[in-house]
Amino acid sequence: MAKKMTAAKTTKGIAAKAKTVPVQAKGATITLEETLRELESLGHAGVRAQNAKSGAGDNQFGVKRGDLRILANKIKTNHELALALWKTGNIDAQFLATLVINVKLLSAGELGRMVKSVTFTWVADWLHSYVVKEHADKEALRQKWMASDDRWAARAGWQLTAGRVAKSPEGLDLAALLDRIETEMGTAAPEVQWTMNACLAEIGIHFPKHRKRALAIGEKLGIYRDYPCSKGCTSPFAPIWITEMVKRQS
Repeated sequence: MAKKMTAAKTTKGIAAKAKTVPVQAKGATITLEETLRELESLGHAGVRAQNAKSGAGDNQFGVKRGDLRILANKIKTNHELALALWKTGNIDAQFLATLVINVKLLSAGELGRMVKSVTFTWVADWLHSYVVKEHADKEALRQKWMASDDRWAARAGWQLTAGRVAKSPEGLDLAALLDRIETEMGTAAPEVQWTMNACLAEIGIHFPKHRKRALAIGEKLGIYRDYPCSKGCTSPFAPIWITEMVKRQS
């Protein structure tokens, strides 16, 4: 088993490759190395442990999400820095990259490569929220990713589809989506199951015509049936999720 790297060792390795990458922030020049040092200084052992428990690897500092947002506000939009941060593979650097990147300067190909290079689901969610769903080519990418064998691309495709089901379902074949979910979700990668399940729930919540079938598929597959939930939170088990959301609509 490979020996785990400490956050400091990881930083030095990243920074050594980044010393000659200057990037321009508003009113000042900031380098990738300087940004990584700042991220390292903001790291917390407790956050690293929480990230690791949720599937993150060793390449992280453990920066609190609020501190990442404060740092992003200080840096402002800085596309070159964002791309350099993303390439480090460090999850805190990637979180920050999603906040300072200029989505309009990102090609569909570049975004596709970013999506496929994700290693941590929480980073995937930030990438989706701040970059993917804001991209001009998101619909073309959604259709492409829905047919992808790459787990992160497929995850992103289903996440975009779930969003369309909830907000702009025109043109979607909901029955066909349910067919795919019923056939594929049981054997899909865990990362993909999460967003497929979200799509299943959105169909059941927003479309009474398909609700009975969505509930039946959720019961049949049983995915997240025993998922641990904090008090006050709704279970991701689709039948419970759908029933609770429909009840709130009444």
